[in-house]
Amino acid sequence: MKQSDETSTSSSFEDSPIAREIANLSARRRALESQTVELSGRTRVFTVSNQKGGVGKTTTAVNIAAALVSVGARVLVIDLDPQGNASTALGVAHNAETPSVYDVLIDEFPLADIVQTSPESPNLFCAPSTIHLAGAEIELVSQVAREHRLRGALRDYLAIEGNHFDFVIIDCPPSLGLLTINAFTAADEVMIPIQCEYYALEGLSQLLGSVQMIQKHLNPALHVSTILLTMYDGRTRLAQQVAEEVRSHFTNEVLDTVIPRSVRVSEAPSFGQTVIAYDGQSAGAIAYREAAVEIVARDTTKKDS
Repeated sequence: MKQSDETSTSSSFEDSPIAREIANLSARRRALESQTVELSGRTRVFTVSNQKGGVGKTTTAVNIAAALVSVGARVLVIDLDPQGNASTALGVAHNAETPSVYDVLIDEFPLADIVQTSPESPNLFCAPSTIHLAGAEIELVSQVAREHRLRGALRDYLAIEGNHFDFVIIDCPPSLGLLTINAFTAADEVMIPIQCEYYALEGLSQLLGSVQMIQKHLNPALHVSTILLTMYDGRTRLAQQVAEEVRSHFTNEVLDTVIPRSVRVSEAPSFGQTVIAYDGQSAGAIAYREAAVEIVARDTTKKDS
């Protein structure tokens, strides 16, 4: 009788949601380990933007960067947010005395003078933000070629021999001011994180209007290439409805991968790490790695077609 009870308990655990989730994560880990990722060889410059706060913008920027490094890419993150959260997550110094993006935009420092290597990986680099960047919006108003400052600095930096990057990811502040315009002008692609919650599409039309304005006046090559659904909770009908709505509006841009709500993703920055370094086997880390593989694969497919 006792053996029968143990067998029944074991069988019920195997059929439980937790067991199914563990089995699913294990299968996804194996799939990632077996995949061969082929990089295109060109530098893709993304700006990660959404003027709506709390959508996982910086979290997405740093974790996608780290996930791309984990599949063999060389990545530079440019922290354009005065809060400096991306710099914190990548473990690089960004106190008030640190040479930063502010010096590049206002005093025309070369990017080479401020870029730091993240302790997380020798292939992960960061141009840090400091508190000084908070005043850059006002100071840029009187500058010559104020919208092109970052673009020129990045072009000069990438032209230096040995400075090849597969990806440059620019993390923007949650606004549409001159810092974000500099990011849009410097980038080719826009990545928009959208949280799977009520009002997910709120303000998106304004962001898309800004992208169209930049296309028309400053950077014809800019386009929205990638939309990533974040904070997804598959247990709720709301998250599923939001995902369906976003996919119906942006069929080609939305990644198949969704980023789940994850304690590990939230904890990682407090340790000066991305979730890839903090807990690479967690659901959040696996999802970001899957998204990175998908971003690379879409580019390869586009190149071959």
